[in-house]
Amino acid sequence: MPRANFTTISEFTLEGFSSFGWKHRLILFTIFLTLYLLTLASNALILTLIYLNRQLHTPMYFFLSVLSISETCYTMAIIPCMLNGLLHPYQSITIPGCATQLFFYLIFGVNNCFLLTAMGYDRYVAICNPLRYSVIMGKTACVQLACGSWSMGLGTAIFQVSSVFTLPFCNVSVISHFFCDIRPLLKLACADTTIKELITLFISLGVIVLPMVLVFISYVLIFSTILKIASAEGQRKAFATCASHLTVVIVHYGCTSFVYLKPKSQNSLEDRLISVSYTVITPLLNPVVYSLRNKEIKDALRRVLGWKTLS
Repeated sequence: MPRANFTTISEFTLEGFSSFGWKHRLILFTIFLTLYLLTLASNALILTLIYLNRQLHTPMYFFLSVLSISETCYTMAIIPCMLNGLLHPYQSITIPGCATQLFFYLIFGVNNCFLLTAMGYDRYVAICNPLRYSVIMGKTACVQLACGSWSMGLGTAIFQVSSVFTLPFCNVSVISHFFCDIRPLLKLACADTTIKELITLFISLGVIVLPMVLVFISYVLIFSTILKIASAEGQRKAFATCASHLTVVIVHYGCTSFVYLKPKSQNSLEDRLISVSYTVITPLLNPVVYSLRNKEIKDALRRVLGWKTLS
């Protein structure tokens, strides 16, 4: 198409949940705001507990603290914009603003995927090679794994944002979503996006499937080691050390796989509702699961509050 036929746009409009009535949007605003505040509070609580309790200064809780920071930043990149959109439908966002939102969304989203993989490796070493755990999972190794996760997020974000925003956008400027995501943006481009869509699919496979496979292999080895433990009590304690992580992994990769690896959908509203699961619910689930299912976290909370630790 000749560029002369283009009407170049300078900003996008986020459709969000504008098809809902005011009362329904107000209900959603209240629910999402409550979940967002709970997410911020619970992640802040976990970070505080880990910082104040030397008993939690271990590789496992180092990764948990990094995950809490990443989840907090991840929600801050998306949810405030979504809440504003519920009160003011069809809000505008400049192209640089949209690119910035997508950039930070990808950094923290990809980082979370690889951090969960690093945490799976930590659990593998702790259970399958306990005598060398402190040597293998030393401070340097933990920092390298965390930096590697951040690097994967940064590299993916730079590549994807550059790829999407080198496309021409014209005529249609309404994004059928509540934030700037890759698929809705590609639909607005005035150019053939087939190659871009294939690249995005391959990147999604690398970011979601590869970490998922690595975590799966880790847990196959973990469970085979646990089954070799003679006592039932020993098996229970070993499994308890990775139960929280396994729960979070199943929910996290399950939601992201369903959204990014499923075929194209013509129902954009359905896609938006599904996206709520990994932008609003999953970030809250992570700290809640680690708080409720982790005895060391609960004991640390009792110590901070001055309560007597229960046996």
